Amino acid sequence: MSDTTAQHPAHTDDPEYAANLRRATLASSVGSALEYFDFALYGLFSALIFGQLFFSNLPPEFAVVASLASFGVGFLARPLGGLFFGTLGDRLGRKWVLVVTIGLMGGATTLIGALPTYDQIGIWAPILLTVLRLAQGFGAGAEQAGATVLMAEYAPVKRRGFFSALPFIGIQLGTLLAGLVFSLMSLLPDEVFFGWAWRIPFLASFLLILVALFIRLRLRETPTFVELEKHDQISQRPIREIFTKGLPGVTVGVGLRMAENGGSYMFQTLALAFVAGNFLASPVDRGIAAWGVTIGALIAIFVLPLTGHLSDRFGRRIVYRTGAVLMLVYAFPAWWLLSLGDPVTVVAVIALGVGIAVNTMLGPQCAMLPELFGNRHRYLGVAMAREISAVLAGGLAGVLGAYLLAVSDGDWLLPAIYMATLALITTASTFLVPETRARDLLRLDDAVRVSRDESRSDAEIEAELQRA
Repeated sequence: MSDTTAQHPAHTDDPEYAANLRRATLASSVGSALEYFDFALYGLFSALIFGQLFFSNLPPEFAVVASLASFGVGFLARPLGGLFFGTLGDRLGRKWVLVVTIGLMGGATTLIGALPTYDQIGIWAPILLTVLRLAQGFGAGAEQAGATVLMAEYAPVKRRGFFSALPFIGIQLGTLLAGLVFSLMSLLPDEVFFGWAWRIPFLASFLLILVALFIRLRLRETPTFVELEKHDQISQRPIREIFTKGLPGVTVGVGLRMAENGGSYMFQTLALAFVAGNFLASPVDRGIAAWGVTIGALIAIFVLPLTGHLSDRFGRRIVYRTGAVLMLVYAFPAWWLLSLGDPVTVVAVIALGVGIAVNTMLGPQCAMLPELFGNRHRYLGVAMAREISAVLAGGLAGVLGAYLLAVSDGDWLLPAIYMATLALITTASTFLVPETRARDLLRLDDAVRVSRDESRSDAEIEAELQRA
């Protein structure tokens, strides 16, 4: 059977399709909000709080390193979760995997709020924290990949970039909520904050889990997966396919994510630890510094759909490359300005880094990653690209960056070089991937395996858009 056989998904003028598109957007957005509320909250607490709660037996600067290491450990579990759940997503469908992952991830986050501290049970406190962080990472390993695939497969072809970016506003809402909660809680007296109040946002995430589960249980399977079932094309060995046919797509996908994912966590965790810890002569108040993340998430709510729309108009690669180059240019002045320790400057630098530099890449990425892979192993391919890069970029960003700062006595130049290196890798990767805009998601072959003579011209892409 041909790679392009079967029918394209319905269009938005079909009332049933339009209703399912709205459900898919809501289901993806709520899950993204929960995941990034959990991760942003954990990132903020690991950078500024958990060192004192769970690693109080260490010197302050190395307590931060250990705390950020516990944050990074979650990334080690993400590829395993992506491999496990991604395989199920390609064999059983997108919907039920998303139901299971949201429960696992949210349950682990809730239990973190019930953990005793180091002063209460000693070494068992950081051990239990690490175990729950691993469980959180295992569930998150397929959560965002599933939301990405779900939305791309539901979205209309001509506006796939825009619609695929909409659920990722949930990421910004989750980050915004986490930053807002942390900033407000920082106003509490230290004895209250460190005594019991820090537990509240983790325990309260249980309410978000219930809402997400209710929405996802009402969701229908994606049109492209239904076509696989109809034509008996479901892969029984998606792992074998991804490591034989899909490896080029995974490799390029990892490269594309290095600056976006690594830069995001450097601004959201490492930068906060740098300005609010013992690295500066006059540290910035942790509550004020966290406002940078909050404002950055607010900016990203507008940047994401805009850059998704621009990728529909001008192509995924050019918009993505613009974001990568922007981060490359921004890295050195940003970290130098952070080293000055001026509170207003700190908030502005973090907000612009998170809101514009990172999300100019994330906008086109939402559609681009699913477009890189064929229909039989798309879920697994996106999961592997996202989660391997999450280990290499996001997972290392905090702990390696904190270590570099600790051994260099807070030299801002080292994290700047680190961020610029990530941006160079992503910039180079944008030259290795073909233009994927308007690619038929019913195709079974991967985009990166298309030879040069098969690459589509701009005229051919426009012709495909007219037919869609």
